[in-house]
Amino acid sequence: MNSVFPQHSFLVEYAPVGEVNLILVRKLPDGRELRGRIVETEAYLGGEDKASHSSGGRQTPRNAAMFMKPGTLYVYQIYGIHFCMNVSSQGEGAAVLLRSLEPLQGLDTMRQLRSTQRKGTAKPLKDWELCNGPSKLCHALDINKTFDQRDLVCDPKVLVCTARIGIRGEWAHKPLRFYIRGNKCVSVVDKKMERETDSLLAKSCS
Repeated sequence: MNSVFPQHSFLVEYAPVGEVNLILVRKLPDGRELRGRIVETEAYLGGEDKASHSSGGRQTPRNAAMFMKPGTLYVYQIYGIHFCMNVSSQGEGAAVLLRSLEPLQGLDTMRQLRSTQRKGTAKPLKDWELCNGPSKLCHALDINKTFDQRDLVCDPKVLVCTARIGIRGEWAHKPLRFYIRGNKCVSVVDKKMERETDSLLAKSCS
């Protein structure tokens, strides 16, 4: 099973049941893909959690994503230069911080992205050092505040929801087929639905 993340953003690949193997895929604007296995997270439980940004039910423009539906990205800045990436979860104001990834693909690109925020005399990073920290993985995947509040589960900018193929009768137009927009391997593209989606997105952003 795969959950689709926004265009030029993410894809999460789930392993078969029984295996601990959650892969985060970051697609850059130029088409390059960066992959890493999520190996460490932290849970923040919302109002009851004194260490959470939503402690006591506190809601601010900064932490708004924590109160959105599960699967929403919460990206915030620390020290004015670094970012941390969280995913909202079940529970009012609850979220999970992504702390560390095991780099799997695109390591050279990750290394280049990390180098932009390191001193010129710093030693070359080893593979395991590329994403072993919440801010480090954001640098390595080129994550910034623009990703805040994005829906990781079903974003219409990349996932098209349309009717199934070859179905007749009352179920013919039910939106039960899903495909990744722009992927040349899709069997049948629904241009009409893509245009309607674009129109709805334009209205929602205006």
